[in-house]
Amino acid sequence: MTTKTTGTVLDVDSLLADRNVRTILCCGSGGVGKTTTAAAIGLRAAEQGRTVVVITIDPARRLAQALDLDRLGNTPLEVTGTDTSAGGRLDAMMLDMKRTFDDLVLSHTDTERAEQIFSNPFYQSLSSSFAGTQEYMAMEKLGQLHQAARWDLVVVDTPPSRSALDFLDAPTRLGSFLDGKFIRLLTAPTRAGGRAYVRMLSAGMSMLTSTVSKLLGAALLRDVQTFLAAFDSMFGGFRERAEQTYSALKDGQTSFLVVATPERDALREASFFVDRLETDQMPLSGLVLNRVHPHRGGSLGPERALELADELWPEGRRRKGVEVAPREVTANLLRLHAANRERSLHEERQTSRFTAEHPDVPVAVAVAQAGDVHDLDGLRSLGASLAGG
Repeated sequence: MTTKTTGTVLDVDSLLADRNVRTILCCGSGGVGKTTTAAAIGLRAAEQGRTVVVITIDPARRLAQALDLDRLGNTPLEVTGTDTSAGGRLDAMMLDMKRTFDDLVLSHTDTERAEQIFSNPFYQSLSSSFAGTQEYMAMEKLGQLHQAARWDLVVVDTPPSRSALDFLDAPTRLGSFLDGKFIRLLTAPTRAGGRAYVRMLSAGMSMLTSTVSKLLGAALLRDVQTFLAAFDSMFGGFRERAEQTYSALKDGQTSFLVVATPERDALREASFFVDRLETDQMPLSGLVLNRVHPHRGGSLGPERALELADELWPEGRRRKGVEVAPREVTANLLRLHAANRERSLHEERQTSRFTAEHPDVPVAVAVAQAGDVHDLDGLRSLGASLAGG
């Protein structure tokens, strides 16, 4: 069996053994196995002696089952069934972005104002579906876990993004939105009263308010203004925390792993991530190439295998009698070999394009599992594959 890559090899076990690395962020597009990769890395680190917490954003129950947990919630739970002989521990949680946002509000204001914010329709939308909220809250939760100091490694399954820009820019974008001049302008009518209000609302302001009301709708505008008035004391904190989050991503205790499958679209997305991480001087450890189908079966190529199959038993030929002729069985095996070999060659070609563009990016290969990862043994197998085992 061979798994061919032309780049340098990523030493996953050395990365997990480095106690200076306190955060590993698995990033990439959706559907590449990022969540199971993060869980497998977390399990392997824990069974090698690290105290680990894995944050996932994937609500699929199969991951909770793989970790032997009845459920995953916004509070870390210990994963039982792990090998703790090396002194490690594994906890896991699933990000609840609204709960995290609520906790953030509670930590920055009094109970009465918090209740005003929670009941506001605009906040309810912002905290559950606004673009960038999930990414921001993932980083907010990361900061909270580090402050707790219960774990020496946090593994983050980042939200799936269509491009690196979505994930890296979302925290700052949300902070800028909440602290932006336009949003401040919308709150002006609620901050002034009496004569001060009349003096402030010039003809230009009245025209702007009228225009925004037409665009957004009067009810939505009122919700926004009421929310922002109650939220006023937290504006500066959001921008500050966004800047701290972005700075923390660049320190020496953080490591990024880009996850992809050996397919054109996934590797193209991975290339975007790598370029952006390098441009922003983020600590990139390498690429995890997931679900690879390695070449098995010697040097027999797909074309020759099909030729031999046709010689033994031409495709479409009807068998005589009930029994399957041995020559037909052999021919079918040769055709299966040809299909598998063609797939592995296709994956090698796609991977070679990536490694040619990024020759200095180390690559760890995870061989495709026989089925879905549904238990700890499956995660162990995936982790061992990543480590070259």
